[in-house]
Amino acid sequence: MNLKLSLLASLMLAMCASAPASAQDLAAGERSFLKCKPCHQMGEEAINSVGPVLNGIIGRKAGTYDNYSYSDANKNSGLTWDDDTFKVYIKNPRAKIPGTKMAFAGINNENEVNNLLAYLKQFDAKGKKQ
Repeated sequence: MNLKLSLLASLMLAMCASAPASAQDLAAGERSFLKCKPCHQMGEEAINSVGPVLNGIIGRKAGTYDNYSYSDANKNSGLTWDDDTFKVYIKNPRAKIPGTKMAFAGINNENEVNNLLAYLKQFDAKGKKQ
């Protein structure tokens, strides 16, 4: 019986060791969003500001949030926001969409980008946390 328990414990350890090293940290993502907050809002009471509301951004076509005056570059980019597109964009917005109005230096730390993305994805199109 001890051999079976030992094998089971070894198997469980192996499975844990192969799991991702770090999961997204929503609190860290919220702190990272402070960099976005001067221009963007999220939540049920969010309104367009210098930048558009970011509620429900993943899955949305770029340049389409109601009542925001996007650059032609953004409106005509043909992008739909998904995880990979966001990750490339947030590192250097003007490289991904030349001519965008977004004046932001970017976030290059992959862990921070993943945390920010996880935080953003919590909000549905109406700003409710899922």
